Amino acid sequence: MTVDQASSPAVGRPRPTAKAGRPRSAATRTGPSMTTRKHRAFYMFASPWIIGFSLLTIAPMAYALWLSFTTYDGISPHWHYVGLGNYRELMGDSVTWDALGRAGLFALLSVPLSIIAGLALAVLVNRPMKGRGLFRTLLYLPAVVPPVGAGIAFKNLFDQNSGAANGVLTFFGFDAIGWLADPYARYVLVMTVLWAAGNIMIISLAGLQDVPRELHEAARIDGASAWRTFRSITVPLLSPVLLFQTVTGVIASVQTIMPMLLAPMAGTGGLTTIPQSNYTYMIHVFSEYFALGRYGYASALLWVLFVLILIATGLIFRFTSGVVFYNVGPEAQK
Repeated sequence: MTVDQASSPAVGRPRPTAKAGRPRSAATRTGPSMTTRKHRAFYMFASPWIIGFSLLTIAPMAYALWLSFTTYDGISPHWHYVGLGNYRELMGDSVTWDALGRAGLFALLSVPLSIIAGLALAVLVNRPMKGRGLFRTLLYLPAVVPPVGAGIAFKNLFDQNSGAANGVLTFFGFDAIGWLADPYARYVLVMTVLWAAGNIMIISLAGLQDVPRELHEAARIDGASAWRTFRSITVPLLSPVLLFQTVTGVIASVQTIMPMLLAPMAGTGGLTTIPQSNYTYMIHVFSEYFALGRYGYASALLWVLFVLILIATGLIFRFTSGVVFYNVGPEAQK
C-alpha cells in the first residue's frame, strides 16, 4: 500500500449505487408538464366554440369580403372581379346614405328610450312588494317572444282596418290612423323595441342589486332626497351597465330588420310596401341581396356597416371614458 492510498479514506470502500425505486430527476421525466396539460384542457373545452366561430363567423365574413369585389348574383356561375367598383358605387349611392341616416335616427330614438324604460322597470321591481317575482316574470316575457311573432303581433295591433289601436280611437270618436304608413310607421317600430325592454330590465336589475346599501343609508342620513341619491350614487355605479347596454343597443338597432319586413304585410306584400321612414340600411341590404340579386354590392354594404359599427363603438368608449366608473378592489387598481 502506498502512502497516497493510506491517506485517502475513500480507497477500498465500495461506491454507493442508486437504490431501486428512487425517483428520477425532473430532467429525466417523461410526459407533458402540468402547464402543457392545462393548455390542452383549455383548448379541448374551448374547441366547440372555436370551431363554431371559425365556421359560422370567420368563414362567412371572409366569403362576404371576397364577394364584395365581384359581380356575383348568387345564381349564375359567371361573375367578374371588379375590385373596389362596388365600394365606389356605394360612395355615390344616395339611397344607401339615406337608408344609413334612417338607421342612425332609429338608433338615436330607440336606444335611449329602451335604456330609460328598462332602468325604470328595474327600479320598480327592485322595491320590496308582494308578488315581485310575478311582476318580474310578466315584464320579462315580451323579451323572449321571437322577432317574427312580435312583428306579426304589432302588425295586427296597428292595422288600419282591423287593428285594436284604431278600434280604441274610433270608440272614442277619433278617426282611424294609418299606423303602418308614413309618418307613423317609425314610431310603431320604436314601440316594438320598447315592448321588449324586459331584457334591459333584467340587466339593470342585476346592476341595482350590486349597489351597496350602505351608500344609500349614508345618503339618507345626510338628508339626500331619493332623486339625489339615485342621480349621485345609483347612476354612477350603474355606468358600466349603461355603457354595455348602449353599445349593444346601437349594434342591435342598426341591424334591426325583422319587424320592418313584417309590419307592412297589411298591404300587397313585398319590399314596395315598406314605408319610406322604415327603409333603413338593413332593408336596403336585404333588397340588394334577395330582390335584385346583387350579392357583390350587398356584401360591400355589409362590410361598410361592419366598419361603421366599429368606429361608432370606439367613439362611444372614447367619449364615455370620463363618466364610467368601475367598482374594483384595491388589488385591481395596482
